[in-house]
Amino acid sequence: MQRPPAEPGMSEDQIDTPALVIDLDALESNLDAMAAYCKKASVRLRAHAKTHKSPVIARWQALRGAVGQCVQKVGEAEVLAWGGVDDILISNEVIGPQKIARLAALSRMSTVALCADDMRGIEQIEAAAQFVSSRLTVLVEINVGSGRCGVDPGAPAVVLAQRIARSKHLVFGGLQAYHGGAQHMRLPGERETAVGIASEMTRRTVEQLSKAGLPCPVVGGAGTGTFAIEALGGVYNEIQAGSYVFMDVDYSRNKPPSAFRQSLFVLATVMSAARDGVAVVDCGHKGMAIDSGMPLVDGREDIIYSSASDEHGTLRIDGAGNRLSVGERLRLVPGHCDPTVDRYDWYVGVRNRRVEMVFPVAARGMMQ
Repeated sequence: MQRPPAEPGMSEDQIDTPALVIDLDALESNLDAMAAYCKKASVRLRAHAKTHKSPVIARWQALRGAVGQCVQKVGEAEVLAWGGVDDILISNEVIGPQKIARLAALSRMSTVALCADDMRGIEQIEAAAQFVSSRLTVLVEINVGSGRCGVDPGAPAVVLAQRIARSKHLVFGGLQAYHGGAQHMRLPGERETAVGIASEMTRRTVEQLSKAGLPCPVVGGAGTGTFAIEALGGVYNEIQAGSYVFMDVDYSRNKPPSAFRQSLFVLATVMSAARDGVAVVDCGHKGMAIDSGMPLVDGREDIIYSSASDEHGTLRIDGAGNRLSVGERLRLVPGHCDPTVDRYDWYVGVRNRRVEMVFPVAARGMMQ
């Protein structure tokens, strides 16, 4: 791990850069808003920790009523469980005896569940659960439009659910029905149409499971871009939004504008300003994910982050004679928050531009 870039009590200008900075007022506003929405809609919030990768933030979500956390990897589940999170869903397939054995062992510490979309995967999970004399909860993932993981809705999903329910070592936990592609459809009508189709496929599958004598305790999915649609549709009972805690440039492109505030920034320092209209900051590819586009410079519409190399970010400044000063600090808004977070060891929590806390990105780099 790198050394912490700041200490409590410092001003924001004293933070070593590049650094991952959280505006704590904005973060708390986002946590409160989602908790209030889910309570009003009578749906459970199982927040997605692949965004924040932190038992600390998971704890703040739990204090506001979240029933647990989602993750994508066994390593993320381990870090959260070691940090005190006691209800975790791996909203993903887990394949391979080593990974499943780790998950089975983790079930002795926390309540854990995972997803399956294939008979062979179910057999691997069953063998691991039998080996540790445990029962693992398995959700069937169905493909509701993303075209990624997931068995077809309806009869194929029922067959897998019946196989899980017959096992002495497994428990059928419900359906995973996440439409990832709908999260970044820009217009509300597009998102409503996509989620409507996904919800109908999910509803029919729940009905067929019921006819087969299988209750469906969890119907999970939804994300930051569509949670309000799923929450009111009467099909989903668990919301798995993650990015709402931080937000990013890509989500800001959705219409209408989100009620959630931008709370995550990468603080960068101007390291060169040798020419009018151009400056270079100390944050490039290694400090910022640009798969969803370049970052924005917070509060400075006159500055465009135009290109990145490994350690440098080039800024273009509008207006003749405009220059930035060497040493000047700028907050960058990430294009994509999740992979940006994964580049850092530490969060620096600030309030009113002063450091209030520093805590680790504990599940950083958990790819297995």
